[in-house]
Amino acid sequence: MHQLIEVLFKKHFSNPALDMMHDGAMMNIGSERIAMTTDSYVVSPIIFPGGNIGELAVNGTVNDLAMCGAQPKYLTASFILEEGVSIAELEVIVRSMATAAQNAGVVIVTGDTKVVPRGKADRVFITTSGVGVIPEGRDIHPDRIHAGDKIILSGTIADHGMAVMSVREGLEFESEIRSDTCALNDLVETMYSASANIKFLRDPTRGGIASTLNEITAATHKGIRIRENVIPVNDAVRSACEMLGFDPLYVANEGKLVAVVDSGDAEKILTAMKHHPLGKQASIIGEVTNDHAGLVVLETTIGGERVVDMISGEQLPRIC
Repeated sequence: MHQLIEVLFKKHFSNPALDMMHDGAMMNIGSERIAMTTDSYVVSPIIFPGGNIGELAVNGTVNDLAMCGAQPKYLTASFILEEGVSIAELEVIVRSMATAAQNAGVVIVTGDTKVVPRGKADRVFITTSGVGVIPEGRDIHPDRIHAGDKIILSGTIADHGMAVMSVREGLEFESEIRSDTCALNDLVETMYSASANIKFLRDPTRGGIASTLNEITAATHKGIRIRENVIPVNDAVRSACEMLGFDPLYVANEGKLVAVVDSGDAEKILTAMKHHPLGKQASIIGEVTNDHAGLVVLETTIGGERVVDMISGEQLPRIC
């Protein structure tokens, strides 16, 4: 997917807003600075432990705007429905979208619906777009990242990917694995209330935190060093990953963020996050370095080191 975007879409659509390759585009309209994003959701199954495709679509779009430093305002919603999908099931999804939007403080203002013949889609696909306003003084850009900056992870990883995968594989554990899908905009506001020295934000969805960190090193031409023993992973999720042969670093998340912040304000931001319900397990997991430019290096729990590469192929298809 990364290669497809680079060699096809970016080649033909290139412009300053797109070329940032962030979770959304940041633009000026008159005196207002806005962020805009769009995403499509094809997760299978459409209802999974901890959520469904509807609230996932709302939360994912809200989060993409929040990662631009924006305060999300308005969403659109487009549905592609397979002939024969249950109206009762669809109402569950739509109702959860309305609740998610209300909880995030956004309004779904327009949309579109298409029905395709049976077998031409897989029940329900949803595309959402969003617009938000970026407050003055916020500047999310990889050019601001320097050696010594700290990397903060907001909580446990791989919950969403393994929640979906456990349903597909029929796996049961002592503790149910639930998706972490949620809106992160209030957590971002809490972080900004502690310090404006937030240089970069990203929600590590497809490809997990490994892909996010590799995207940062590629954009900055710097290195990143992280420590395995401070990356939080739920026990049931770790067991599921071991059973299925997955590395949690590469598994999708839908309610976590990675932040690159100034080293002088890292502890202050971390403390603020830990007082927020969505940041109680936040941790400083590493730092940016001038060493090993372009590489992410993991210090393992047994004292060794390994390079964490960009994911090759899609580890978990139809995960969001």
